[in-house]
Amino acid sequence: MRLAEALVMRADCQRRVAQIKQRLGRVIKVQEGEKPPESPTELLDEIRRTLDDLAVWVKKINKTNALSTFDKSISLADALAERDRIMQHRNILNELLNEASIKQERYSRQEVKFHTTIEIADLQKEVDELSRKYRELDFKIQEKNWSTDLLDN
Repeated sequence: MRLAEALVMRADCQRRVAQIKQRLGRVIKVQEGEKPPESPTELLDEIRRTLDDLAVWVKKINKTNALSTFDKSISLADALAERDRIMQHRNILNELLNEASIKQERYSRQEVKFHTTIEIADLQKEVDELSRKYRELDFKIQEKNWSTDLLDN
């Protein structure tokens, strides 16, 4: 099995956990004298089994990421950490851009006037560059996911 397939299985388990949790929320309380449409006990058993399956997938994926090389100098896990760093940096700068770009409307001369303290154009170029790096790295990671075999225990 390829790493990408295991990632799909992990995502499926995560979706099932969320769905079962919603179903549990609908059946944990009913009016006196009524029966729930589904058995809470069976749903709790199902969520336990699904969480156990999820843990197995996560362990296999993490092991594979840690032990698989991404390129000559770093592991796949390191590449994922770098991609996350780029995304977080980009998101922070993008939030700053949004905040700096908001126009403050003044209704009279007595109201406080605000000035932007950053160079919006320079910051936008950096956001664009981080976005490009993220896309390129993400593409390489996805490619690696489809060419890497999942490691078992």
